[in-house]
Amino acid sequence: MKNIGSTDRIVRFLVALLALILYFTKVLTGVWGIVALVAGGIFLITAFINYCPLYSIFGINTCRKKA
Repeated sequence: MKNIGSTDRIVRFLVALLALILYFTKVLTGVWGIVALVAGGIFLITAFINYCPLYSIFGINTCRKKA
């Protein structure tokens, strides 16, 4: 079941892209670089599958309801 809307999906993709760019250009290194890489990966995966497990736990749904 989808729980991520289109705007949320775009924001997740852009944040993931930014995190990955900062990591691979060595702007973020060490622990912060690893955190950015992991967070970027998670955001990228959730953006592609349109599902966020944390949203389910907290009852959040940014996906528009079909009429």
